[in-house]
Amino acid sequence: MVSIRGQLWKAILGIPVQETQVSRRGFSTLNETMSDRIEKIGREFLNGYHIALEERTSVLITSRITAASELEFQGFNFEGAAMALTLLDHLTLPGRRFQAFLDGPGAPHAYMCFIGAGWAIARLPWLRARPDRVLREMDPLLCWLAIDGYGFHEGYFHWPRCVTGAEIPRQLRGYQLRAFDQGLGRSLWFVYGVDPIRIAGAIASFPAVRRSDLWSGVGLACAYAGEASTDAVQSLLYSAAAHLPAFLQGIAFAVKARHRAGNLTANARAVCSLACGVSAEDVAGITDETAKNLPVNGALPAYEVWRSRLQCELARAQGRSFSSEGQGSVRRQV
Repeated sequence: MVSIRGQLWKAILGIPVQETQVSRRGFSTLNETMSDRIEKIGREFLNGYHIALEERTSVLITSRITAASELEFQGFNFEGAAMALTLLDHLTLPGRRFQAFLDGPGAPHAYMCFIGAGWAIARLPWLRARPDRVLREMDPLLCWLAIDGYGFHEGYFHWPRCVTGAEIPRQLRGYQLRAFDQGLGRSLWFVYGVDPIRIAGAIASFPAVRRSDLWSGVGLACAYAGEASTDAVQSLLYSAAAHLPAFLQGIAFAVKARHRAGNLTANARAVCSLACGVSAEDVAGITDETAKNLPVNGALPAYEVWRSRLQCELARAQGRSFSSEGQGSVRRQV
């Protein structure tokens, strides 16, 4: 039974399910099947979000999520739960709910939990004003996924301003700008309803310096959110062009996230095989290997060093080469 406290928090912070409707968001989709998929993902996210508002412990949150959600969609539930716990951390005392969740049952879904925390940054004005304060409290490697989550939130809820208008939150600095674009790119999968032509056209309208990170986000959504047809993946591979390494790296992060959580899907496997040329298990292993012995955060965060290494390894696995830092060109080996 949900406590009075839980009912109160849901009444105050709850998000109506109508907010996930394609028509409400103004998204354009290729067909009704894609609309249904996008809306289901939104509902799954809200399920985890509302459960975490209602329950007091990580164990109860996880128990309800696993009982109510199919394995394929549980990552979205954990993402929503992490958003709720981060909000509560910054609205009440003591504020260690997110970390306790991450250290406990949320650990297999760590990537999604950090992304969910980014939604809380987007929702609270004092966190948006100083996101660096939130990052300092998080794991120094994966904390950038919180800014990724912030970027996704802004694309999902405010796409006319942030996608069509290419607006950047003025408080973001340094690498935060790049992590934001990685999440914003992920939102394009939803905004344009898995339409590869419109996704590629949208990215082409952004300044060139932003396109690589946007493509990375599209790759992550392509493999994690699904369902991506073979034709759609092939179209995106072609359109990514010079930014193909970033697109592949996004796919690898999605595959690793699902592999770690034990919820690899047929879609993730198919996208990985088609785009990366190796199995999902191999890509998860490459992702782990490139994360070893990373340098201490400096002018370039260890997270970006990891991404660049991964891009190089994925390109090498396919017989491609490109310049590092995720901004280079790609060419076929002949």
